[in-house]
Amino acid sequence: MLESCQNAQERWGGVHLLIDRWLQERKELVEAFAALNVSAQAPSAAALQQFCEILVDYVSAGHFEVYEQLTSEAKAFGDQRGLELAKQIYPRIEVITEVALAFNDRCDTGDCNDSASLLDELNRLGQLLHERFELEDCLIEVLHNAHQEQAAPAL
Repeated sequence: MLESCQNAQERWGGVHLLIDRWLQERKELVEAFAALNVSAQAPSAAALQQFCEILVDYVSAGHFEVYEQLTSEAKAFGDQRGLELAKQIYPRIEVITEVALAFNDRCDTGDCNDSASLLDELNRLGQLLHERFELEDCLIEVLHNAHQEQAAPAL
């Protein structure tokens, strides 16, 4: 998962400050997830809290900043294909967001610390985050990179 995160940052780094910042947050999220050491034993409360904080920041930035910017850009360029793709992808991202926020809410109330299935839940969340990253990369590719080419001055 960390490798695919680094590949995305290499491909799109420097293209747009908002996306750069968001991809950096993604990297921090992946590192916080890895620090949980989900394959061995239940993570510490501090590591879990840090992961949850980064998780909420990341999904919030996606929904309230990045996706909005990407959609606005597609509209500005009259990119119906990109907007249609976004309509197909956003619902799945929303489902993953709900799972992530529900996990965070359980941890806020202390329910995840006592959960016998915490490791399974974290593994499932890791799979969903990986899927989300792939969907987001697709959106960046279609809704942003295509427009960068259109906006570039012809030589």
